[in-house]
Amino acid sequence: MKNIIIIGSRGYKYNYGGWETFVTELVNNTKDKNVKYYIPYLTHDKSEDKKITNTNNLEQVNLYTKSMGFPTMFVFTIKSIKYYIKYVKENNMKNTVMLILGSKIGPLMPKYYNQLKRLGVKVVMNPDGIEWKRDKWAWWIKKCFKISERFHVKYADHVVCDSKAIKKYIDEEYKIKDKTSFIAYGTYLDKKIDEKRCKEFFKEHDIKPNNYYIYVGRFIPENNIETIIKEYMKSNTDKKLYLITNYAENKFYKYLKEVTHYEDDDRIVFLGPIYDQELLSYIRRNAYGYIHGHSAGGTNPSLLEALGSTKINILFDVAYNKEVGGSSCLYFSKVSNSLSHEINLADKLTKKEIDNLGKECIERIKKYYTWPYIVDEYFKVFDRLLGE
Repeated sequence: MKNIIIIGSRGYKYNYGGWETFVTELVNNTKDKNVKYYIPYLTHDKSEDKKITNTNNLEQVNLYTKSMGFPTMFVFTIKSIKYYIKYVKENNMKNTVMLILGSKIGPLMPKYYNQLKRLGVKVVMNPDGIEWKRDKWAWWIKKCFKISERFHVKYADHVVCDSKAIKKYIDEEYKIKDKTSFIAYGTYLDKKIDEKRCKEFFKEHDIKPNNYYIYVGRFIPENNIETIIKEYMKSNTDKKLYLITNYAENKFYKYLKEVTHYEDDDRIVFLGPIYDQELLSYIRRNAYGYIHGHSAGGTNPSLLEALGSTKINILFDVAYNKEVGGSSCLYFSKVSNSLSHEINLADKLTKKEIDNLGKECIERIKKYYTWPYIVDEYFKVFDRLLGE
């Protein structure tokens, strides 16, 4: 029996988070019947603490962690690792891999790695994006993330990077090419959808199929939402732009309203967050185009979903995005008129040109980014570490 402990997500559940989707798909797409997953679930309910649920190849334990904003995942990750060190010891578990998602606990890695090593547990980590480069963090938080990344990379038995650009950075920065792998994120091409329910949503929000662009992602500056809104307002398109994001009356939202005056342009509509995966897929399939402003990170889930569903995809021009989109997408920069030019160009594409872009997107997904393929790649790493 192979035992896979996954640390760093909020648990086995679908939601907006990429890690939670990754965990769910990894478990659901594992073909090997001799695999057992152990996953902590973040709960803010004290009465649920240590409650264990078992389903097929998964054992999930609820670990209570007080909601405290930014430090929550740091505390939850430490609590999870400590719980499973004790669990492995008490149950004398063999053939065990601990997969740590993200670089959250940094300087504490040597302590926990040595305890896990004594128990025979192999440690695999995925650093996600280059967290310390994200614009949303203050300089001191960036410094902490950089230090944390270094400890995680040094003390892992293997490092999985979900972008070739991130693998290149890790290899060159830490000189550990012999223990890194590139394994992308995944998606599906054939999601089943309850169209009747989705059409009711379209009717409620007056959404016209094939007559809108969408943005799907977190409401943070590094996703270039300001550039997207400003450039969309400059463009000649008569189509709507639906922003599907967890915006709120915070400083960034107030700032956006002040600098863009987007409310004066009825083409721009904030739909808020949508966690319903079927509905999101339907919205993507019926969009004229998708605009992807993410400037940091690896293989972004919302980008893969778009390539598998939407024929016209306009991406922010960085290595991570070009690696995924290749020649199947259009690209923009922060330079004035760059995105508005691409939107105007996209509006003039012929049906044949649009269909060709769509076919190329689908081929890229089929070749590199389906979940069964991604899961197989992870198990090549696990099996190699376990000597199988």
